[in-house]
Amino acid sequence: MIGLANTLGNFPTHVTAERFHDFSYGHVVLGHESKCANLHGHNGRVHFTVAAPQIDSVGRVVDFSYIKERLCIWVEEEWDHRFLISQDHPFAGILSQHDSTVVVVPFNPTAENLAAYLLHVVGPLQLKDTGLVLTSVKFEETRKCSATTSLTIGQRLMRDQESGD
Repeated sequence: MIGLANTLGNFPTHVTAERFHDFSYGHVVLGHESKCANLHGHNGRVHFTVAAPQIDSVGRVVDFSYIKERLCIWVEEEWDHRFLISQDHPFAGILSQHDSTVVVVPFNPTAENLAAYLLHVVGPLQLKDTGLVLTSVKFEETRKCSATTSLTIGQRLMRDQESGD
């Protein structure tokens, strides 16, 4: 093994790998009390943090390009230069009828909800049978404003067991 374990021995630690992806999207926040209730757009950034049961033979959680292939490309193909709108928004039907880049989602597309969707829906699907677990997602709506969602210890243990099957 080409890693720290050769030098320091085996020691309990939690190592993760993170990669971010920049993309552009539009949305409208249903029920917002200010200007985010209007149709608008952002240059967003999403940070994906993944963990594995053990470090690989090279000394890493995973090659960073794998995070890109599994998670960043999903964002690029599904949300980049798209307009995200809740299925409950009164404009959802009319916008999606007239524009194929409109993505109707089953939740209000806030930074918090988008991060949670990536963590709990997209991550498990995209990382199925890889041994990797998406443990945290930070969703930057702007460079100044972001939301982070992470697995609880119980959720992490459950996903670790599922990814090991």
